[in-house]
Amino acid sequence: MNLSNIKPAKGSTHSEKRIGRGQGSGYGGTSTRGHKGAQSRSGYKHKRGFQGGQMPLQRRLPKFGFTNIDKVVFKTVNLVSIEALAAKGITTIGQAELVAAGLISRNDAVKVLGTGALTRKVDVTAHAFSKSAQAAIEAQGGTATKL
Repeated sequence: MNLSNIKPAKGSTHSEKRIGRGQGSGYGGTSTRGHKGAQSRSGYKHKRGFQGGQMPLQRRLPKFGFTNIDKVVFKTVNLVSIEALAAKGITTIGQAELVAAGLISRNDAVKVLGTGALTRKVDVTAHAFSKSAQAAIEAQGGTATKL
């Protein structure tokens, strides 16, 4: 042990100056709050998005259009993916099988699209089907069941 590796005891030093503890601290008087104004007072709060009286960004930007809160957003699965699952020996494909395969998340609404070809009989359960996907599934003798 020598002078080059001596450190103060843990907790004995403070990394930040304590404000509002008198003139000797260098941060007495107004305690870094400046003179007068709302931010110098105790209990000061500002609204989210407040920009010091300047017109806030969310009021400056133009707003137009309409967002339908009832819109259903589907996660799409193609027949190529269903064919790949059928090749593994899965004949009944539903939400759980698609989640297990990593194609969708647990809470996704699923729509089956007709991209690709189907060569096996498969029973598919989903929220929606395109006409071509439903026709391709039924052409192989399978069923397309809507949830």
